[in-house]
Amino acid sequence: MIFSEKLALLRKNKGLTQDALAERLNVSRQAVAKWESGQSYPDISNLIQISDMMNVTVDYLVRDGECMMGISPEAEDSQDPDLEELIRFRLEANVNTYAAFMNEVPSTRLDSHDFRYENGSYTYHDSYVGGERFAGEEAVWKNGKSLYAMNYLGRVLAKEFSGNFLKDALRHADRRMPYRGPEHYEDGEYLYKCNVTGDFSWFQGYEEIFWHDKKTYECCFHGGLMR
Repeated sequence: MIFSEKLALLRKNKGLTQDALAERLNVSRQAVAKWESGQSYPDISNLIQISDMMNVTVDYLVRDGECMMGISPEAEDSQDPDLEELIRFRLEANVNTYAAFMNEVPSTRLDSHDFRYENGSYTYHDSYVGGERFAGEEAVWKNGKSLYAMNYLGRVLAKEFSGNFLKDALRHADRRMPYRGPEHYEDGEYLYKCNVTGDFSWFQGYEEIFWHDKKTYECCFHGGLMR
């Protein structure tokens, strides 16, 4: 992922428009638009401001590279069997709950939609409120101890949105992208895209769905391991 892609993803995760980011940085909206399209690059003072605002390092911003990894290099080196097991269970729960129209349980909060899945010592629970605009959290426990959680906030943008396509895309998550759905998924007239910064221990991401070239849905999410 290059700087322009990182900046757009971080901005969206903060809920900022290009105008709002430009105002905070005291630059024009056109400058931000050029940064995000790769036509120009911010100077060092703006890079420092962006890193402080987005809670990332300048080094992360300026280094190009792959940022959509299921496990950090440190975790890969350690070959942590518990982390591998956790990710496998999260993916297993993903295809046995909301995305697969399965294991819905009674509401745990007022007007919430809840899904629960258990296997051995692991328990997964997903709870969200809303419909066309929604917010929720999923979490995983092992032997009653919390291990992982993710919060998400999304909305439908156009009548062409397909909930069935979203669920289909989510079911295609894999070990490389175990957060929501895959990096890229297409079926007929629909396209799903997902970008993530970080790794399974601490990440933030943004997913969107297009019908032809029209964006019909977007969702921001962030999560990581509990300690």
